[in-house]
Amino acid sequence: MAKQFPALNENHRAFIARQHLFFVGSAAHEGRVNVSPKGMDSLRIIDDNRLAWLNITGSGNESAAHVQRQPRMTLMMCSFDKEPLILRIYGTAREIRPDHDAWRDLYALFPPTPGVRQIFDMHVDLVQTSCGYGVPYFQYNGERDTLAKWAEQKGEAAIRDYWREKNTVSIDGEAIAIYEED
Repeated sequence: MAKQFPALNENHRAFIARQHLFFVGSAAHEGRVNVSPKGMDSLRIIDDNRLAWLNITGSGNESAAHVQRQPRMTLMMCSFDKEPLILRIYGTAREIRPDHDAWRDLYALFPPTPGVRQIFDMHVDLVQTSCGYGVPYFQYNGERDTLAKWAEQKGEAAIRDYWREKNTVSIDGEAIAIYEED
Protein backbone atom coordinates (compact mmCIF):
# COMPACT_ATOMS: atom_id res chain seq x y z
CA MET A 1 0.00 0.00 0.00
CA ALA A 2 1.28 3.45 -0.92
CA LYS A 3 2.22 5.85 1.87
CA GLN A 4 2.60 9.58 1.52
CA PHE A 5 4.89 11.95 3.41
CA PRO A 6 5.26 15.75 3.31
CA ALA A 7 9.07 15.51 3.27
CA LEU A 8 11.98 13.11 3.04
CA ASN A 9 12.74 11.24 6.25
CA GLU A 10 15.78 9.27 7.40
CA ASN A 11 14.50 6.00 5.89
CA HIS A 12 13.97 7.73 2.54
CA ARG A 13 17.44 9.26 2.69
CA ALA A 14 19.04 5.89 3.43
CA PHE A 15 17.12 4.23 0.59
CA ILE A 16 18.13 6.99 -1.86
CA ALA A 17 21.78 6.66 -0.83
CA ARG A 18 21.74 2.96 -1.78
CA GLN A 19 20.33 3.53 -5.28
CA HIS A 20 22.51 3.78 -8.39
CA LEU A 21 19.72 4.92 -10.70
CA PHE A 22 16.83 7.34 -10.59
CA PHE A 23 14.31 8.50 -13.15
CA VAL A 24 13.22 12.08 -13.80
CA GLY A 25 9.73 12.82 -15.09
CA SER A 26 8.65 16.21 -16.42
CA ALA A 27 6.06 17.71 -18.74
CA ALA A 28 4.95 21.09 -20.02
CA HIS A 29 1.24 21.97 -20.05
CA GLU A 30 0.96 20.34 -23.46
CA GLY A 31 3.12 17.97 -25.44
CA ARG A 32 5.00 14.85 -24.52
CA VAL A 33 5.86 13.66 -21.03
CA ASN A 34 9.57 13.00 -20.62
CA VAL A 35 11.07 10.28 -18.42
CA SER A 36 14.86 10.07 -18.26
CA PRO A 37 17.12 7.65 -16.41
CA LYS A 38 19.94 9.24 -14.43
CA GLY A 39 22.99 7.63 -12.89
CA MET A 40 26.49 8.67 -11.96
CA ASP A 41 27.01 10.62 -8.75
CA SER A 42 24.39 13.20 -9.67
CA LEU A 43 21.83 13.51 -6.86
CA ARG A 44 22.12 15.38 -3.57
CA ILE A 45 19.63 15.77 -0.75
CA ILE A 46 20.00 19.30 0.57
CA ASP A 47 17.34 19.02 3.27
CA ASP A 48 14.07 17.21 3.88
CA ASN A 49 12.24 19.32 1.27
CA ARG A 50 14.99 20.13 -1.18
CA LEU A 51 17.30 18.21 -3.46
CA ALA A 52 19.49 18.89 -6.46
CA TRP A 53 20.50 16.80 -9.41
CA LEU A 54 23.33 17.44 -11.80
CA ASN A 55 22.36 17.21 -15.47
CA ILE A 56 25.08 16.16 -17.88
CA THR A 57 24.98 16.97 -21.61
CA GLY A 58 22.83 14.55 -23.53
CA SER A 59 21.11 14.13 -26.85
CA GLY A 60 18.05 16.04 -25.63
CA ASN A 61 17.29 18.67 -23.02
CA GLU A 62 13.64 17.92 -22.28
CA SER A 63 13.79 18.43 -18.52
CA ALA A 64 15.02 22.00 -19.09
CA ALA A 65 12.40 22.62 -21.78
CA HIS A 66 9.65 21.52 -19.42
CA VAL A 67 10.88 23.29 -16.28
CA GLN A 68 11.28 26.55 -18.20
CA ARG A 69 7.54 26.37 -18.93
CA GLN A 70 6.11 24.32 -16.04
CA PRO A 71 8.25 23.69 -12.95
CA ARG A 72 6.66 20.42 -11.81
CA MET A 73 8.97 17.43 -11.64
CA THR A 74 8.92 13.89 -10.29
CA LEU A 75 11.89 11.74 -9.38
CA MET A 76 11.47 8.00 -8.98
CA MET A 77 13.80 5.32 -7.80
CA CYS A 78 13.18 1.68 -7.12
CA SER A 79 15.08 -1.11 -5.53
CA PHE A 80 16.33 -3.86 -7.81
CA ASP A 81 17.71 -5.93 -4.94
CA LYS A 82 16.34 -7.48 -1.76
CA GLU A 83 14.30 -4.52 -0.45
CA PRO A 84 11.19 -4.15 -2.66
CA LEU A 85 10.38 -0.44 -2.63
CA ILE A 86 9.48 2.34 -5.05
CA LEU A 87 10.08 5.93 -3.93
CA ARG A 88 8.60 8.88 -5.80
CA ILE A 89 9.50 12.47 -5.01
CA TYR A 90 7.11 15.13 -6.28
CA GLY A 91 7.79 18.83 -6.41
CA THR A 92 8.78 21.85 -8.40
CA ALA A 93 12.20 22.52 -9.84
CA ARG A 94 14.19 25.39 -11.18
CA GLU A 95 17.02 25.11 -13.62
CA ILE A 96 20.35 26.51 -12.47
CA ARG A 97 22.93 27.22 -15.20
CA PRO A 98 26.57 28.26 -14.66
CA ASP A 99 25.70 31.97 -14.96
CA HIS A 100 23.16 31.76 -12.10
CA ASP A 101 23.98 33.10 -8.62
CA ALA A 102 23.23 29.70 -7.01
CA TRP A 103 25.52 27.75 -9.38
CA ARG A 104 28.72 27.89 -7.34
CA ASP A 105 27.18 26.63 -4.09
CA LEU A 106 25.15 23.87 -5.76
CA TYR A 107 27.91 22.69 -8.09
CA ALA A 108 30.26 22.43 -5.09
CA LEU A 109 28.04 19.59 -3.79
CA PHE A 110 29.11 17.35 -6.70
CA PRO A 111 32.42 15.98 -7.93
CA PRO A 112 33.85 17.86 -10.93
CA THR A 113 32.14 16.35 -13.96
CA PRO A 114 32.85 17.09 -17.62
CA GLY A 115 29.91 18.10 -19.77
CA VAL A 116 27.70 19.48 -17.00
CA ARG A 117 24.82 21.40 -18.55
CA GLN A 118 22.74 22.49 -15.56
CA ILE A 119 21.60 21.62 -12.07
CA PHE A 120 17.97 21.19 -11.17
CA ASP A 121 17.12 22.56 -7.73
CA MET A 122 13.93 20.82 -6.62
CA HIS A 123 11.53 21.74 -3.83
CA VAL A 124 9.90 18.56 -2.51
CA ASP A 125 6.22 18.80 -1.64
CA LEU A 126 5.29 15.10 -1.50
CA VAL A 127 7.13 11.81 -1.07
CA GLN A 128 5.34 8.57 -1.82
CA THR A 129 6.50 5.03 -1.22
CA SER A 130 4.92 1.88 -2.61
CA CYS A 131 5.72 -1.80 -2.36
CA GLY A 132 7.81 -2.48 -5.47
CA TYR A 133 6.84 -6.16 -5.41
CA GLY A 134 6.59 -6.21 -9.21
CA VAL A 135 10.06 -4.73 -9.79
CA PRO A 136 12.48 -7.43 -10.98
CA TYR A 137 15.89 -8.16 -9.52
CA PHE A 138 18.84 -6.65 -11.37
CA GLN A 139 22.48 -6.61 -10.46
CA TYR A 140 24.45 -3.37 -10.48
CA ASN A 141 27.71 -3.78 -12.40
CA GLY A 142 29.10 -0.25 -12.20
CA GLU A 143 28.91 3.13 -13.86
CA ARG A 144 29.58 3.68 -17.54
CA ASP A 145 32.40 6.10 -18.28
CA THR A 146 31.30 6.70 -21.87
CA LEU A 147 29.64 10.09 -21.30
CA ALA A 148 32.54 11.48 -19.27
CA LYS A 149 35.06 10.33 -21.89
CA TRP A 150 32.94 11.83 -24.67
CA ALA A 151 32.76 15.19 -22.86
CA GLU A 152 36.48 15.22 -22.03
CA GLN A 153 37.43 14.47 -25.65
CA LYS A 154 35.03 17.07 -27.00
CA GLY A 155 36.16 19.91 -24.72
CA GLU A 156 34.13 22.80 -23.31
CA ALA A 157 33.90 24.90 -26.49
CA ALA A 158 32.74 21.96 -28.61
CA ILE A 159 30.20 20.99 -25.96
CA ARG A 160 28.69 24.50 -26.10
CA ASP A 161 28.49 24.12 -29.90
CA TYR A 162 26.74 20.77 -29.34
CA TRP A 163 24.24 22.46 -27.00
CA ARG A 164 23.45 25.08 -29.66
CA GLU A 165 23.01 22.35 -32.28
CA LYS A 166 21.20 19.65 -30.26
CA ASN A 167 19.83 21.14 -27.01
CA THR A 168 17.97 24.34 -27.95
CA VAL A 169 14.70 22.84 -29.23
CA SER A 170 12.55 20.32 -27.39
CA ILE A 171 11.06 17.22 -28.97
CA ASP A 172 7.81 19.23 -29.20
CA GLY A 173 9.53 22.09 -31.05
CA GLU A 174 9.73 24.50 -28.11
CA ALA A 175 12.79 26.74 -27.72
CA ILE A 176 15.07 25.92 -24.77
CA ALA A 177 17.25 28.59 -23.18
CA ILE A 178 20.80 27.34 -22.67
CA TYR A 179 23.91 28.70 -20.96
CA GLU A 180 25.98 30.93 -23.20
CA GLU A 181 29.24 32.42 -21.98
CA ASP A 182 29.65 36.15 -22.47
